[in-house]
Amino acid sequence: MKNQESEVVALGIRKRVFEHTIKNNGGYLSQACSAADSLAVLYEDVLNLGPSIAPEIPAPFGGVPAPDNPNSFTGAGYHGEFASHYDRFIISPAHYALVIYAALIEVGRMAPEGLKMFNKDGSSVEMIGAEHSPGMEVTNGSLAQGLSMASGIAFARKRRGDEGRVFVYMSDGEFEEGQTWECFANMAHHKINNVTCVVDYNAQQCDGAMSAVTEIGDLVGKLKAFGADAVLVDGHDHDALREAMNRRSETGPVVVIAKTSPFQGMDYLQKRFPRLHYVRFTSEDEKIELRDAIAEQLGVNVDEIE
Repeated sequence: MKNQESEVVALGIRKRVFEHTIKNNGGYLSQACSAADSLAVLYEDVLNLGPSIAPEIPAPFGGVPAPDNPNSFTGAGYHGEFASHYDRFIISPAHYALVIYAALIEVGRMAPEGLKMFNKDGSSVEMIGAEHSPGMEVTNGSLAQGLSMASGIAFARKRRGDEGRVFVYMSDGEFEEGQTWECFANMAHHKINNVTCVVDYNAQQCDGAMSAVTEIGDLVGKLKAFGADAVLVDGHDHDALREAMNRRSETGPVVVIAKTSPFQGMDYLQKRFPRLHYVRFTSEDEKIELRDAIAEQLGVNVDEIE
């Protein structure tokens, strides 16, 4: 039986990203479709995080970190304080930022008013998340850098004897990057077994369907060959996700490959396939058609959106 709370959170994430997209004439809808369930299970059931220590309404950008800049900060405070018994959560695909913000709001770690600052000049609520954005601890730059930083944090925590694990959220497109495989090879070599990777495997990337760009093939088999404990699960089955995310390995990282649909909860998006990476509207008629179709499926009152 699925956890009712995680189901509520997942639906809330999709609704919030959908409403934001309609109000702002664009947004990352397919990422909300595919990632909402795994993020809901992580935040609601799996991650051991302390209460948020960040302002509910995000502070303006404080400048880049530097020895002479006391105003800089990271978004890690939304995941609570750093302590040996708490987990750390690294977001690797920076373009999932809108979905992460929606998740933080749904679990009470950020105020809904924070989304009004999204992609505004001087705001820390970036469209492409940076280290100062809510929920973000590091700037990932190119895809796949988050995993390497997470593994370094985990290696340090392991040497220090911390109880907490390091979770890293990834997109499947990151497995087209060589740095990903170098990192897995090194984690196996150093037996870094306090890392759990959760992969949103929606078979999409910025240039379209992955099958038409670079097919990644047998991901489970490849990861096992690189020393990871990899498992493929239905990324919309909360019980399966919860069980897989709580796996432990003695020798290397755990990788939960969450097979997902970029249309989950928003069937209308199939009409736009394979152009799903970022949804923007070419006409008012297109916007209204999408708005009405998806609002009905999500149970959203269109009169309350605009």
